[in-house]
Amino acid sequence: MISKENKEKRLEHIKNIVLNMPDKPGSYQFYDQQGTIIYVGKAKNLKSRVSSYFHKEVDRFKTKVLVSKIWNITYTVVNTEEDALLLENNLIKKYKPKYNILLKDGKTYPSICITKEYLPRIFKTRNINKKAGTYYGPYSHIGNMYSMLSLIKELYHPRTCRTPMTKEGIAEGRYKLCLDYHIHNCAGPCVGKQSWEDYQNNINQAREILKGRSRDVQKVLFEQMQKASEELRFEDAELLKQRYLALESYVSKSEVVSHVVDNIDVFSITSDENNAYINFMHVTNGSINQAMTFEFKKKLDEPDEEILSLGIVQIREQVGSKAKEIVVPFELTTGIKDVTVTIPQRGDKRSLLELSQMNGKQYRFDRLKQAEKLNPEQKLTRLMKELQNALKLSKLPYQIECFDNSNISGTDAVAGCVVFKGMKPSKKDYRKYNIKTVSGPDDYASMQEVVRRRYTRMIEEDTPLPDLIITDGGRGQMEVVRQVVEDELHLEIPIAGLAKNDRHRTNELLFGFPPVVIGMKTDSELFHILTRIQDEVHRYAITFHRDKRSKNALHSELEDIKGIGEKTRELLLKKLKTVKRIKETDIDTLSEIIGRAKAEILFNHFNN
Repeated sequence: MISKENKEKRLEHIKNIVLNMPDKPGSYQFYDQQGTIIYVGKAKNLKSRVSSYFHKEVDRFKTKVLVSKIWNITYTVVNTEEDALLLENNLIKKYKPKYNILLKDGKTYPSICITKEYLPRIFKTRNINKKAGTYYGPYSHIGNMYSMLSLIKELYHPRTCRTPMTKEGIAEGRYKLCLDYHIHNCAGPCVGKQSWEDYQNNINQAREILKGRSRDVQKVLFEQMQKASEELRFEDAELLKQRYLALESYVSKSEVVSHVVDNIDVFSITSDENNAYINFMHVTNGSINQAMTFEFKKKLDEPDEEILSLGIVQIREQVGSKAKEIVVPFELTTGIKDVTVTIPQRGDKRSLLELSQMNGKQYRFDRLKQAEKLNPEQKLTRLMKELQNALKLSKLPYQIECFDNSNISGTDAVAGCVVFKGMKPSKKDYRKYNIKTVSGPDDYASMQEVVRRRYTRMIEEDTPLPDLIITDGGRGQMEVVRQVVEDELHLEIPIAGLAKNDRHRTNELLFGFPPVVIGMKTDSELFHILTRIQDEVHRYAITFHRDKRSKNALHSELEDIKGIGEKTRELLLKKLKTVKRIKETDIDTLSEIIGRAKAEILFNHFNN
């Protein structure tokens, strides 16, 4: 534990540093007690920004934790806010501070490599070695990468063998033709059946396609096809035509906006409590030739503007983008010189931005689903938070209770209460109620009796009260429950209602006083689980009502038999369940249950 004296020395030391900081842009670094950098930040005004960490009104828990670990501060002054962002990025990469947002490792995405060999190969890889070749990607969508490799293989048939080949080796005849040549997947450059110049021309065209310049390659192929036709080289012309059509088919399937839109980067951000997802797309000649979503781990509840600014710098560096224009959803500091930042309001660039945002949201949704499959409790917690936000509740609705009545013309009136904890049924907490004080079919009075009995007992037994009550009905049911819970028992328990439409289908969630409709899609996960609670209480109350009616009917028939008392009736009910089975049971079996004398009375009654 740190002594009070040391704490005061630490605060005094930090205070002196902050008071002497300049009112200029720059980057600042926080150190822990061991002298390790734990956070790197940037600021337009160093003194103002760093001072804000130590204001008493700072209420973010994560920020308070960071501040409690700061023992020293250093800073670097720069000329502009853009320079501060670049410096911050470099320091984060170098020191990897504990409390800075982290970009998930991009090495998990594969790239396409064209080797620097005499006869280059083209293949996918996750290992980057720039001395061995040129890399294109990375590709976050594996299907796109395989489509690209398949297209290049179909058009140019690059060699797939790993044999190191040299000009001298080919001239000396060291190599032999393999199966690929015989099945027409390779033109045999290793034995001189395809010239080095022709092979290199194919590789160069493949490079252009990987760069997103498919249209340029199409023009070259068309010109070569025309020339071959004029020179009466019809076989060559036919081969070029097939390549041209294959490339045309591929380009038509890719996302094309407008050929005017060329060499731009599109960025959008989607975030939640713990993570941010930045979608990146590179557009060349109107076609998206690179698209992926990067995941960032939040550390200090950083705003989207701050994450996106830093993310753009890191992502462009990682993918090697040199685009001169960046499309983003809002104003921010990029820190990249000689680059135009555009916030489109309409047109093709706006369409691209919306497409990027859609992909970012889909990626976040997919990651969430993936995590929830591994940890189902995470999904239930998310649904509770969604319900809390929708109803603006002060705390998470962990315990939810729902009531329902069941009777036929007021006879055998019963009610049921089901309890869900953490969005899962807690059947040991379910309760059945026989209506005692209400005569006739009065649903409202019956509901009030059950709610009053339920919560009066819970108060007396000091049992934890629910975080939310849901009524199987609309405004009327909600009001009668509110009168008991709030007006009589003076409890502060939120009350919601599930109302049905004319077709008797639940279509609205009501909440508040007076009740208002809560905007929620009826096909959403949350609405489905709420209707599941409603269905469960309905099933529970109906089952109890049927059981009671059945027992009453059975009791009334047995009551007519002299010599068969209440305890005997209960014993028969327990063992044989129904009148039909009692009638069909032989005298020996009845004797084992209720004794010989009573068995004879019962058997004779039903068989005479």
